[in-house]
Amino acid sequence: MTNKSTKTKSQTLQGDGMAAAMALFNPALATAWVEMMTESARFVSDRLQQDMETQRALLNCKTPAELLQVQTEFYQNAMEQYAAEANKLMEMMTQAAASHKRGYDDVPL
Repeated sequence: MTNKSTKTKSQTLQGDGMAAAMALFNPALATAWVEMMTESARFVSDRLQQDMETQRALLNCKTPAELLQVQTEFYQNAMEQYAAEANKLMEMMTQAAASHKRGYDDVPL
C-alpha cells in the first residue's frame, strides 16, 4: 500500500526551512527563494554533466594540440555560462525585491 502525497505548493514551501521562515512574512518572497534555489541546482547539475563530458574528451585527446583545443573550449564555455547564470540570478533577485516594496499605508501610526 503506497501513501501518495498531495501537498500543495504552500505546504511544500512550509517544509523547507529558510523558505518556511520567509513564508511566514511574505509568501511571494518564499516562492522567489525556492525558484532561485531550483535554478541554482539546475545550473550545477548541467555544469557537472558538461564537466564529465569534457573529462571524457580530454581522455580521448591524442595530441597536445587536441588537449589545448578541448581545454580552451571548456574554459570559454564555462566563463560564458557562469556569467550568464550570475546575470540570471541577479535578475531573479531584482524581480523578487521589486515585488516586495512596502506601501505607505502598511505602516501603523
